[in-house]
Amino acid sequence: MKFDLVTIFPRMAEAGLAEGVVSRGMAAGLLDIKVHDLRNYTADRHRSVDDVPYGGGPGMVMKPEPLARAVSDIRASRGAPDVVILLSPQGRRLTQAEAGRLGRLGHVVLLCGRYEGMDERVRMLVATEELSIGDYVLSGGELAALIVVDAVGRLVPGVVGDEESVAADSFSRGLLDYPQYTRPAEFEGLKVPDVLLSGHHAQVRRWRKKAALVRTLERRPELLEQAVLDEEERELLDEILKEVRGGP
Repeated sequence: MKFDLVTIFPRMAEAGLAEGVVSRGMAAGLLDIKVHDLRNYTADRHRSVDDVPYGGGPGMVMKPEPLARAVSDIRASRGAPDVVILLSPQGRRLTQAEAGRLGRLGHVVLLCGRYEGMDERVRMLVATEELSIGDYVLSGGELAALIVVDAVGRLVPGVVGDEESVAADSFSRGLLDYPQYTRPAEFEGLKVPDVLLSGHHAQVRRWRKKAALVRTLERRPELLEQAVLDEEERELLDEILKEVRGGP
């Protein structure tokens, strides 16, 4: 899968790509990620990527021309992208389902904003969609772009060595993950649940399903409205709700 990141801070983006799962995916040839310095697409000797906003107001606005040139160069040198994403708090929220959609594409371009935002014509003429990683403000789009690359890239077959681990991730089916434990069996008075030490695989599987449902119900109950549950999980959820209500 191919990603192109357009930013005024290429070293910041490159540092985030240098470690972990994404880095291994790049080394294995499963992820093709290129970072583009937006200042290379400017036309003045100061390499200006921003200017004062029309109508006045605080801060600076990113100019449309360098971003348009950057995407045009990516099309010429790297092929036509499937999507050009403007990372923006006004965009559609990044979810696991959204990451899955992007993961089924072949080529994603991510535009990293700075300052007070981008000229509106970037959204209208350059980007094909907008994406937000949450309802909060960042200093720029580089961290958001790295989050998108990580969330999407790890879904590419082979990037994460254990495919079963990816399938069982939180949110993959609309549920939070069950609690995880490792050695020692007791730590500061807290013991690992007996069922996990039993060696009884069917009981362990059932305990994990129930624990995931309990955690989701307690912490993110709204997720259950869209969760994909199998027959056993639906039975367990009914059992949990009866326990919560204190009756049949």
